[in-house]
Amino acid sequence: MNLTIMIAIAAATPYIPSTPSLGVAEARCRPNEQGPAIIVDVAGLRDRQGRLKLEAYPSNDADFLADDNVLIMAGKVFRRVERPLPAAGDVRLCIRVPAPGSYSLSLLHDRDANRRFGLSSDGIGFPNNPRLGLSRPSAAATRVVAGRGLTRIRIVMNYRRGLSFRPLRQ
Repeated sequence: MNLTIMIAIAAATPYIPSTPSLGVAEARCRPNEQGPAIIVDVAGLRDRQGRLKLEAYPSNDADFLADDNVLIMAGKVFRRVERPLPAAGDVRLCIRVPAPGSYSLSLLHDRDANRRFGLSSDGIGFPNNPRLGLSRPSAAATRVVAGRGLTRIRIVMNYRRGLSFRPLRQ
């Protein structure tokens, strides 16, 4: 395909602005619904203020933590679940994925609910609880293999302590 045709196709494709609702409908878990989903038990929260945001990405370094509208426009997997933190009890999130297979997840504890990651105040967590510095982990380190039904995992939250992110209790 020549460059002129590729530019014409790109220009004809409507731009999808990034909004908090991207990927939410596709990620919603419904009672008794069949198909693959990941249940995340959240551990190590600093407090019960703000919101949690769980996102699912393709499990490769090029797409992991990429811009949501770019992924959706490219026809790639992106799912998002956002919930206020419950005042008490277990904290559990469910995120539906399109098919059995490998996905990389991120979980944000947005303590001030401003929908942005605050380096000094917010928490972050990933499947397999990789050791975190000030850079993001690889997609392979955060990979979850979803089966045909419900796949249950545990994510331990990490908060900034000095020059790294660590769980509150070690």
